Amino acid sequence: MLVFKNKMEMLLYLSQEYLIFFLLFFSLFKGQKAWIEKTFSKRECVYVIANNKDVTNKNGEETKQVEAQPEKWSISKHTQTYPTDAYGNLEFQGGGHSNKYIRVSYDTKPDSLLHLMVKDWQLELPKLLISVHGGLQNFEMQPKLKQVFGKGLIKAAMTTGAWIFTGGVSTDALKDHSSKSRGRICAIGIAPWGIVENKEDLIGKDVSL
Repeated sequence: MLVFKNKMEMLLYLSQEYLIFFLLFFSLFKGQKAWIEKTFSKRECVYVIANNKDVTNKNGEETKQVEAQPEKWSISKHTQTYPTDAYGNLEFQGGGHSNKYIRVSYDTKPDSLLHLMVKDWQLELPKLLISVHGGLQNFEMQPKLKQVFGKGLIKAAMTTGAWIFTGGVSTDALKDHSSKSRGRICAIGIAPWGIVENKEDLIGKDVSL
C-alpha cells in the first residue's frame, strides 16, 4: 500500500507513472511499425509491355521503364518488392468503427499475416472461413434470392464466429447486409492495389482516414 505525505507527492508519483507508461507505449508503437515494415513488402511494376496499339501496365500503376521489345509479362522479371508504405486505419461511412488495412505483396507469408491480424489487429481466431468470390453482379439470381443469400451469409458468420474473405470491392455480396447488421462481422477484403480508388490517400505509415 502506498502512502503519500501530501497531494504534491502523489501527483509527482502519478506523473512519473504516466511518463513511464507513455514511454513504454511509444517504444512498443515504434517497435510495431518497425516490425510491419520489416516483415511486409509491397510489389510494384518496373516494366510495361509495349504493343502497336497501346502501352499498358498489368497493375494499372506508373512504371519506371518501358520494354522496347514485346515479351511475355512476368511477376518475377517485371516487378520489384519494397518495404510496405501503406497501412493504418480506415473508417467507412456509416460503419461506426475503424478498420485496419495494409498493402502487401501476393507472396506474403500466411503466418505473418495471421500474426498481424490476431496480435496487432486483435481479431479472434475464427471457427470457420468463408470465401466469397466476385460481386453480386456476377450472380444470375432474382433479387429475392440475392437478398436471402446475403442475409444467410451474414447469419452464418455471426453464429459461427467466421472470417469472411471477399474481393474487397463495393459490389461484394456483403455490402448492403453487413451495414445493416447489428452484430460485428469480420470481413476481410483482398483487392488488387491497381483497382483501388483513391489509393494515394492510403499511402503512409499508420495512416488514419
